Amino acid sequence: MYKVTFSHIKLCKTSSLWVPYQLFKKPLTFGISLKYVTQSNAKSSTPIVTHISDENGPSLQPHKPKNVPSWRPTPSTDRSNIIKHYLKLSKIRLTTMVVITSMAGYAVAPAPFEWTTFAMCSLGTGLLSAAANSVNQFHEVPFDAQMSRTKNRIIVCGRLTPLQSMVFASMTSLSGVGILYFGVNGLTASLGLANLILYTSIYTPMKRMSILNTWVGSIVGAMPPLMGWAACTGSLISPGAWLMAALLYSWQFPHFNALSWNLRPDYSRAGYRMMAVTEPALCRRVALRHAVALQGISMAAPITGTTTWWFLLGATPLNLYFIYLAYQFYKDSSSASSRKLFRFSLIHLPLIMILFLVNKKKWFIFEKENNHDDQPDHKKTDDR
Repeated sequence: MYKVTFSHIKLCKTSSLWVPYQLFKKPLTFGISLKYVTQSNAKSSTPIVTHISDENGPSLQPHKPKNVPSWRPTPSTDRSNIIKHYLKLSKIRLTTMVVITSMAGYAVAPAPFEWTTFAMCSLGTGLLSAAANSVNQFHEVPFDAQMSRTKNRIIVCGRLTPLQSMVFASMTSLSGVGILYFGVNGLTASLGLANLILYTSIYTPMKRMSILNTWVGSIVGAMPPLMGWAACTGSLISPGAWLMAALLYSWQFPHFNALSWNLRPDYSRAGYRMMAVTEPALCRRVALRHAVALQGISMAAPITGTTTWWFLLGATPLNLYFIYLAYQFYKDSSSASSRKLFRFSLIHLPLIMILFLVNKKKWFIFEKENNHDDQPDHKKTDDR
């Protein structure tokens, strides 16, 4: 007697559906074998036989139905939303956050503010972030297709082809490095290129190998304020640069660990080795530790002369509430506590960045004017 298992295959609504399972010889999840899907079935989510197994014998693969030709997707020819597609490929919201943290590093740095350099740094950082996100999505297409959160991403749906994504990544990475090198300085360009390589070549494959990927990813997230600081001052000698990087580094652990907690089924199904999946207790402990570390970093800012003591006065209530939510997450490990921690993390970071900027100790915006006023009037001296 045979037992037939059905599953609903739900794909995004587009004229160019793409079934990533067709690209692999072996099934990707739980012995599912899916080779022939008609366009009508894909759109209507009709039950499809995906696996036939004999209760007392080996599994059998479904045969090709008669009069049903194999279906091959073709790239979408609809170009009316092409800009929107590339913005999604760039993960525009994440890229915007990266650019803002880079801007914050530039603005907090104790050096004269130059609008041209500021704009070039922001543009170059944004282009490199777009390139990194494009390469990341290119590599993770078969795994994104298995996750509810990512199954509608732009390459998975076929709205952009893998070739288009890599051409876009090549163009944005080259232009981003070029803008940072020629428009800013070599140090900023080197940091941006190193971060691009770290994200695409180390962090992305490590997600399926080790939970250490979270620590590597946090280094990637801590790099933009260093780039902004280097763009403004030309060096990273000041302790303020590393304090901002440390702030971003520690903030990412409670932020991401809380986010990944409710995505454990997705990550597990796609084969990602995240702390929330393989080491749930460690996931909660690390989130709490780094929430506490944020208060220590905030205390170091006025001590090192990076900010005034007003920064610590404003940051302490935010950090204490952040620690409280992290402790609730550590204690309860519930979906509600993780959701509260994640949502507050989205508020915590911009408020801390604003406090950092408003309470910076050295302002050099009018330095050139002051230097001009302080110069002696040589003409009057000569007349005398």
